[in-house]
Amino acid sequence: MPSWSDTLVITLIALAADAVIGDPDWLWRRLAHPVAVIGRAIATLDRALNRETWSPARRKLAGVASILLLTIAALLAGYAIEAMIPRGLAGNIALGLLASTLIAQKSLYQHVARVHAAFAAGGLKAAREAVSLIVGRDPDSLDESGVSRAAIE
Repeated sequence: MPSWSDTLVITLIALAADAVIGDPDWLWRRLAHPVAVIGRAIATLDRALNRETWSPARRKLAGVASILLLTIAALLAGYAIEAMIPRGLAGNIALGLLASTLIAQKSLYQHVARVHAAFAAGGLKAAREAVSLIVGRDPDSLDESGVSRAAIE
């Protein structure tokens, strides 16, 4: 387990790597992005455990169970990855690079900037198209404020 000073170094490496590299498309076209994997797991659990025919109490319990299951899976994956990486500077750099994939500040900024540019260049229709790349909701039902909120969220 890394020390607190290692954790700070790993966090700074992750933030710097995300700011400089971001989420390279060439990599994520070949591999499943960790956030996409988590999203698919959430969708699968939602389909399996969020039945409209169930009582509110049962649905709430299923939701809590889903959160616990996802949290435990993330912890186990984190511990397994950490156990495979050697200690020291090289290990901290590797962990920082891996952690940077979960931040996505640069890529989120770029997506929101595209929505802003689409508003400026093509109006609401273009902005709806741009925001459709980053949200799961139907952008055609969103007004200007809704598109802006969806992009920020």
